Amino acid sequence: HVQLVESGGGSVQAGGSLKLSCTASGYTHVYTKYTLAWFRQAPGHEREGLASVTSAGVTTYAERVQGRFFISLDNDKSTLFLQMNNLKPEDTAMYYCAASIIVLQPASRLRQRPYNHWGQGTQVTVS
Repeated sequence: HVQLVESGGGSVQAGGSLKLSCTASGYTHVYTKYTLAWFRQAPGHEREGLASVTSAGVTTYAERVQGRFFISLDNDKSTLFLQMNNLKPEDTAMYYCAASIIVLQPASRLRQRPYNHWGQGTQVTVS
């Protein structure tokens, strides 16, 4: 069973940056094929996919964060990152990391349903 724990959220002024982390534990070393992703959910809105990375290192970004958010993975530390730059008030949300133990098709990588492991979330507030 895979556990995911996010950290790095907080309050920041518009135009600022934050770097979120997601540490995975629990048999992560046995999975050689996987897809990892960041999602967010603002009050009254559906959860939306932001960025994903596969075990092959292929990244996918939602158009609304393309060029501002960057996903990366430290395999040695089993940690997923999301570097967020030029933050805007509309980026305010709870941010979640998610994992799938298969390589998802490109069209599915930013959709919630295929992911079967989720963290508890970390709050990001931009004012």
